Order: sequence, then structure tokens, then C-alpha cells
Amino acid sequence: MPFEPLVTGAIETVLNRLIQDNPSHQQQVLRLKGKVIAVHVQELERQLIFVFSHQVDVLSRYEGEADCYLSLKLSVLPELKDQSNITRLIKQDKLVLEGDIQLAQKFSQLIADIKPDPEEWLSRVTGDVVAHTVVQGAHQPLQWLKTGCQQQQKKIATILTEEWKIAPNPLEVAYFCDQVDELAGQLGMLEQRIDQLVGKA
Repeated sequence: MPFEPLVTGAIETVLNRLIQDNPSHQQQVLRLKGKVIAVHVQELERQLIFVFSHQVDVLSRYEGEADCYLSLKLSVLPELKDQSNITRLIKQDKLVLEGDIQLAQKFSQLIADIKPDPEEWLSRVTGDVVAHTVVQGAHQPLQWLKTGCQQQQKKIATILTEEWKIAPNPLEVAYFCDQVDELAGQLGMLEQRIDQLVGKA
């Protein structure tokens, strides 16, 4: 099976499942009904076409003309919700937008609002209590791992600056910068004095 249909099919399935799980998302899709939005994802150098009806169809190619064309990085998409960001993003070359701006905002809002709820999905199979226990149990090791990484970073920084003296500590860096500023000031005064003496001569 070709790669692109596999990817678009997976995106379409997940997207429609998340939309079906939430009535407010279904209302957002209805407001986009009959519209076609083409999104060029810059990180992947691929285009995804979203065709809205009672659900969302995701295609890699589309013969007709899209109502709205976006070319952007995925990280920029949530910023489109606020219309005041659009001009800034275009000026910064982070966004290419052709077509209906309001359509782009509605699409951005829908994508930003859709968030999977693993606990809800798991509860359908295992029940609420088991799903809650499993999800909370998964959060704790992740938090422990994050805390452990932060502690190790601090230890390494201390070893490098205090014990091995490989890297200067922040106070030494600040002192060095002050000395450089003072030297630059003295050099400026010396240049002025030389200029005065040359002028007199």
C-alpha cells in the first residue's frame, strides 16, 4: 500500500473518531461543511487536503480548488485562532495564506480543540476505575523521570563548575563581563586622549 494513502487514512480515522466523541467538535465540523482546506506541512514537504461534510475526509491530492490554502509549520497552526497573529506570521514568513481567513481560523480552532483523552478511550474497554488507575499510574513514572533528569542536569552543572573547574560559574562569568566593560571604557578614554594630543600637535 502506498505511503501517502496510509498516512492520510490514519489521520482521517483518528480525527473523525475524536470528533464523534465530542458534540462541540461535531458542531465545529458542521460550520465547515462543504469547505475544502489545503494545508502544506512545511516540515514534511507534503500537502494534506481536508474536505468537510458530515465528517472530515483527508486526501493527499484534490482535483478541485480549495477554499483556503495554508503553508506553514505545524507549530504555527494554533496561533491562527487569533486573527491579530495572522499578519505577523505572514510578515515573518511563517505562514502563506490564500483564500478565506475566517475559514483558516475555524479550522485552526477545531484542530487546537481536538485532544485525545486516553482515559475515556480506555474506560470503554476496562471500565472507569481501571482506566483512571492505569492513566494516573502512567503519569507518575513520567513525572519521576522528568524530575530525575532535572536533578541530573543540576549535578552535572555543579561538577563542571565547582569540582572539575571546566566551566565557569555564573558569578565568574558576570565578573569577567564587568571587567571587559571596564576595559572597553578605559580604551575609549585612551582613544579620546590620543585624538586630543594628535589635534594639538
